[in-house]
Amino acid sequence: MPKTTTGDRGRDSPGTLPLSDPFQTYFDVPVAGGALRVARAGTPPEADGTVVLVVHGMTSCHMGYRTVARELCSTARPMCVLAPDLRGRGRSAHLPEPYGMAAHVADLIAVLDCAGADRAVVVGHSMGCNIAARFAADHPERAAAVVLLDGGLPLLSEQVLPDDAEEGDSPGLLDRLDMTFATVEENLAYWRSHPSLQNAWHADIDAFVRYDLVEDEDGVRCVVNRTAVQTDIADLLIDGVTWTAVTRLRTPVRLMRAERGLFDDDPVIPLPELDEFLRHHPHVSVEMVPDVNHYTILMGGGHGPRRVAATVAELADENLRGT
Repeated sequence: MPKTTTGDRGRDSPGTLPLSDPFQTYFDVPVAGGALRVARAGTPPEADGTVVLVVHGMTSCHMGYRTVARELCSTARPMCVLAPDLRGRGRSAHLPEPYGMAAHVADLIAVLDCAGADRAVVVGHSMGCNIAARFAADHPERAAAVVLLDGGLPLLSEQVLPDDAEEGDSPGLLDRLDMTFATVEENLAYWRSHPSLQNAWHADIDAFVRYDLVEDEDGVRCVVNRTAVQTDIADLLIDGVTWTAVTRLRTPVRLMRAERGLFDDDPVIPLPELDEFLRHHPHVSVEMVPDVNHYTILMGGGHGPRRVAATVAELADENLRGT
């Protein structure tokens, strides 16, 4: 039986300082094939506050929102942050098929229903943006507003998806799913050398990496289910319903664009294509976030997570006031 390495129970890496864990409550939500693990930060959903449903990226987990959740829960407005591990990731890695975008949307509806939440501000990061947009398009009555963190538009730069990429493949992004390390520290060293994180290491990133791992007799590896990820990628690229979901939204949409990309390089969302998209979709507003990359807009001790939390709180005030 594999032994799982969790975020806060592991020893902090050198140079990190322990931070309070905003996710104090975990619960399982019945979904097709089993139970989806959900973390909660802040007030209970039945309290008189804002419910924020956060959706992580392609090979991530709920711990990617650790910094943002802490910031949100420190605001004056009562906040309930619901952060699921998507099917095939984190403590939901065991879940079997169905995989794909429709399955994620159904799982998110189950999360809100289980929590007794009628509506939520829905936040997505990377591929989670596409899921958040599909959720709001399919169930507009459940989404008070949508925040897209560096993704979710039907356009991508060449660095994310080259012209010669095969369906279901995302070059470079899935490499770590096939890697095995001798120790947790070796895996942490791999992450510390990542171009987007090497100058931004932080206790929350350390906790995220540790939670993402499973340790067994063969060594230390990522817990993410590769089949689930490949199915999601293929579904997203083939299924125009999800790829173009943001174009059908009537819910307020705020895109937060990172200045730099996945490897601290060219941005994921190129400006010429973004400008063209906005001309035809005025319901999408854009917030340019300088001096962050695709990951540090959400994670770590920089200004990115604070900007995200402030934007979510602002949209919550605008769209949930009096409801």
